Amino acid sequence: MDLKKLRRSFGFALSGINYALNSDQNLVIHFIVAFLVIILSIFLGLSSFEMAILGLAILLVITVELLNTSIEKAIDLVTREHRIEAKIAKDVASGMVLITAAGSVIIGILIFLPHILRLFR
Repeated sequence: MDLKKLRRSFGFALSGINYALNSDQNLVIHFIVAFLVIILSIFLGLSSFEMAILGLAILLVITVELLNTSIEKAIDLVTREHRIEAKIAKDVASGMVLITAAGSVIIGILIFLPHILRLFR
């Protein structure tokens, strides 16, 4: 195993995440919401299984947002002119994020609602 190459690979990955955080406000919002979800999970005493499901949902949303950013940048690399195909590709990538985020919200409601209702009993 070449540790120098491995370290460089991690550097490239962190550089990409840093770029996305500095250029994509939606990714920042996802990270803020993820932080709040984790804090609420701890406060409500969620089970390890529930926290794992929420963790996977968070991971999926952030991953899809990073994928969306990379798709948008790749399209910008190919063409700067306004082309319908580029718009469609970017819109579909954004739709992927929307669907994933909406699904994660539903998962969050299903997990949090019983715990929140228990607080009012």
